[in-house]
Amino acid sequence: MTSPADLVLTPRGVRFLGRVLPCTIGQGGLSRNKREGDGATPVGVHRIAGMLYRPDRLPRPAFWAKPIGPQDLWSDDSGDANYNRHVRAPYPFSHERLRRSDPLYDLVLVTDWNWPTASPGSGSAIFIHQWRRPGYPTEGCIAFSRADLHWLADRVQPGSRIIIPPLARA
Repeated sequence: MTSPADLVLTPRGVRFLGRVLPCTIGQGGLSRNKREGDGATPVGVHRIAGMLYRPDRLPRPAFWAKPIGPQDLWSDDSGDANYNRHVRAPYPFSHERLRRSDPLYDLVLVTDWNWPTASPGSGSAIFIHQWRRPGYPTEGCIAFSRADLHWLADRVQPGSRIIIPPLARA
């Protein structure tokens, strides 16, 4: 059973607190068998596990948000013991930079997909973040307009559910 406080992916966008927010998903569509690099958004019930933000670009969006600094990375190397975890530079394994030159990761909601205990190769860094533009797919994340992402960040809590049904397609 869903609640109005659940983020539910629908064909029109994500339904949350009585609103439907347009979004984009992974270029690989939806997947029940998410794999690293497949570009798919994983089907299932996930939770908000954290919030990250760029303090040089915006004020702290919530008391529980953590700042992104110049050395902050996310490991995407399935051979790494810290696979699908926040790590810091310098880092010898494959990783994604969290502090980007574009605004996509100025505000990030971290999901619990394949976390905190990661299964190697099952996908990493499934975030909720800002989109490039409407309709432009992600690498597996869920992305929103800047205004809608900030609206969400004002209202979600750690543990908020994200429900991605197998037949939904935003």
